[in-house]
Amino acid sequence: MKKSLLVAALITGFAGVAQAETSVTLYGIADAGIGYERLKGSDGEESFKATRTGLLSGGQSSSRWGLKGSEDLGQGLKAVFVLENGFNLGTGSTSQGRLFGRQATVGLQSDAWGRLDFGRQTNIASKYLAGVVSPFGTDFGLAKAGTTFSATNSVRYDNMVMYQTPNFSGFQFGVGYSFNNDGSQQFKQSGGEQPNTRAWTTGLRYANGPIAAGVTYDQLKTPGTLPADERDVSIKAWNLGASYDFEVAKVHAGFGQTRNGWLSAIEFGDFESDDGGYIVEDGLKVNSYTLGLSAPVGANGKVLAAWGMADPRDAEGLEKQQVYSLGYTYALSKRTNVYAIGSYVKNFAFAEDLKATQVGVGLRHQF
Repeated sequence: MKKSLLVAALITGFAGVAQAETSVTLYGIADAGIGYERLKGSDGEESFKATRTGLLSGGQSSSRWGLKGSEDLGQGLKAVFVLENGFNLGTGSTSQGRLFGRQATVGLQSDAWGRLDFGRQTNIASKYLAGVVSPFGTDFGLAKAGTTFSATNSVRYDNMVMYQTPNFSGFQFGVGYSFNNDGSQQFKQSGGEQPNTRAWTTGLRYANGPIAAGVTYDQLKTPGTLPADERDVSIKAWNLGASYDFEVAKVHAGFGQTRNGWLSAIEFGDFESDDGGYIVEDGLKVNSYTLGLSAPVGANGKVLAAWGMADPRDAEGLEKQQVYSLGYTYALSKRTNVYAIGSYVKNFAFAEDLKATQVGVGLRHQF
């Protein structure tokens, strides 16, 4: 009897040690509601209108589930991983066409020297700037910062190595390089053109007290195997922004410029300009501006409002795109909230007289 108790105690002790050294967490978001979407325009001769009313999947945040974990390697060093899947709550189908399309990384982390990750992951602008230039961040459909700033549109690169420093008195620096932004890295044959789309991303952010600010730069070079007007083009985007929390309200502002194309797909409902990738337009220059405001309403509510403009300069046939958005969230608990969102876009996708409207209410649960 005493021997059995001793064995049980030893097993319990070892289990406690293993649990302290290694952890794996299942997490996610389930988000759905009811919404109305409309795309309306004219080509000068004929007008058209497309509408959709019904279930709204991911009205605030895209639904997802993931696994993240760490193992203590000693001396403040940890092995870390993240595997994150995106899915459509209305159909149960996988988003991004991949099992772990949102993120698939493994790396090392230390409080002293920072974090190093290998794999598919979002760029620095999406991490450091989206929530600074707009109260909607990377969420809320058309209202998100990525509608105006191409580099903050949850841009994900395959085959990326990313390093981020620790936080130094509110400052953090990050840099990443992708050997091929979409799909497996291809062999370059002797005497042949570069078949891989190379990309790099970098930025610096500051967050301390009521102040948050950031500056980022992204560059993507198209492969030499594309058609002549698209090959070896460097799409470049630099952006900066800041926010200040006055407690009664938080204000956001941002400015940036994208050259030679657009770093992410222009999307709305089933409309998408590309298969989730970049858009090449050599010589194009787009200046982006945004102003935003968020304010608490009562103990659990928050109002969000933003305006964004993407202005193509010296581009024939492209018009100035403007986005107006208003939203509201109310926390039912720490993990569950309800929301309402309304967005209107003039000259959507830089097309003259093309208007996009999105209105919805929904429920979001985090686990």
